Amino acid sequence: MGFYLVPIAFFGLMALGMPVGISIGVAGMVGILDMGPRFMAMAPDRVFAGLDLFPFLAMPFFILAGEIMNRSGITAGLVKLADALVGWMRGGMAHSNMVASVMFAGITGSATADAAAFGNTLVPAMQKAGYSRSYACAVTAAGSIIGPTIPPSTLAIIYGSIMGVSIAGLFAAGILPGLLICAICMAVIALTAKRKGLPKGEGRPSFRGVIDALREGFLAAVLPVFILGSILLGIATPTEAAAIAVAYALFVGGVVYRALSWRDLYEVAVRTTRITGVIFLIIASATILGWWMTFNRVPQAIAEGLLAISDNPQVIIGLIVLLLLAIGLVMDINATLIILAPVLAPLTLGIGMDPVHAGIMIILALNISLMTPPVGACLFVLSSVTGERIEAITRELWPFILAEVAILLLIAFWPGLTLFVPRLFGL
Repeated sequence: MGFYLVPIAFFGLMALGMPVGISIGVAGMVGILDMGPRFMAMAPDRVFAGLDLFPFLAMPFFILAGEIMNRSGITAGLVKLADALVGWMRGGMAHSNMVASVMFAGITGSATADAAAFGNTLVPAMQKAGYSRSYACAVTAAGSIIGPTIPPSTLAIIYGSIMGVSIAGLFAAGILPGLLICAICMAVIALTAKRKGLPKGEGRPSFRGVIDALREGFLAAVLPVFILGSILLGIATPTEAAAIAVAYALFVGGVVYRALSWRDLYEVAVRTTRITGVIFLIIASATILGWWMTFNRVPQAIAEGLLAISDNPQVIIGLIVLLLLAIGLVMDINATLIILAPVLAPLTLGIGMDPVHAGIMIILALNISLMTPPVGACLFVLSSVTGERIEAITRELWPFILAEVAILLLIAFWPGLTLFVPRLFGL
């Protein structure tokens, strides 16, 4: 009976609007109660064991560094640099949005942070330049998922920690997929710019203009290069690099730009604590639910079900991608990753996939869910920040979604593309 009560409890609480972390936790406790009192006594140890992973420390540090950079206004220089590089083309501000998303991703690693920051700054600027608000929001949403793909990626830290996969390898493997997403989205913009009548920039910038923009955005642009370089070259672990990133952000924002007050630091700390708390609550709750699933051999049942359809590795990969995209439509991606990673990872190993390749495929599939209705987090962020209806954003977003799914399939079926950079650095 408990086998059926767990999904009923989870989906019932989600339907009532309960936070996903609480829904998962209650469903897990229902399962543990059915397993017996001995397992209930062991539950607290399981929760703490699920959280007691040293690499998890990198998450709050990277989040804090991004919040400090954003609050101090340093990231505004990135937008000016992106505009100087590509803003002269037709649809230039849309192209600038994409390029700035790549730069911003290397600081925050968060799609919702990207969506919130650009929703407050670039979307109004694009409207003023003649873009529709819905199109500006769609471009911002499409570019926002570059954040958790390019390092430092929170999802890569979670996946690497719980599955024992090299986080540095996952960081390296995320570079090319993130750049490909940017490139294909810019191609979509270029192909539709004339039909949509997108505004054209004022002309190619002068060399001096580019140098001035580079000078203004240099201090922000150098941080992701330093973070990734120190990890790939073996100078620092991801956790150490995250702590150094916080110190760098504090120095630049507080000493160089003098843009941080004590109140700013307090608000940044509170926001970082809230974001980290939500993620860790989901991880703790999913630990219990995952324990119940393992006890009831749910991972094995899912693997056997997929293998019963076909034993062809290419078909299995396609089914995994479809499963992730479908579940991502209705469920928080952090929870989905924590619950499904232990289920899908052994299956991918069984068909001969490299663990880093499998991890990036899973992460990218879930990232796309951040901009797909009905529960895409970036859509809700942009809607709340700009006041635009989610339906209007979604109508403009479909070409970008299809383009990014094409990149996902390319990554899934071409291992060499994903593993090129990790192999280059011996990861």
